[in-house]
Amino acid sequence: MLILRRKKNESLLIGENIRITVIDCAGDGVRLAIDAPKQISILREELSEAEQTNKTSLSPDLNSVWMLQSIFQKQTNESADKKAEAGSNLSENAD
Repeated sequence: MLILRRKKNESLLIGENIRITVIDCAGDGVRLAIDAPKQISILREELSEAEQTNKTSLSPDLNSVWMLQSIFQKQTNESADKKAEAGSNLSENAD
């Protein structure tokens, strides 16, 4: 990690085509101007972390999927058993 000290209106260069300039320094933060090619994505770190969290949340944990599958399978089997039992009772009553 490189740590630099810059004053208002001073810049730093990253490579040949990215310039970061200190616009304002205040007690609660620093305002920066970033001049970079359009194809380079510039994103605040907290937004990048939120995006990653959202992507992770969208992909279900396999254990959860298996648990849901077993629950639905049990419910389906219980429903089939009840229908079979009800059909058996109907045929006994018909006799």
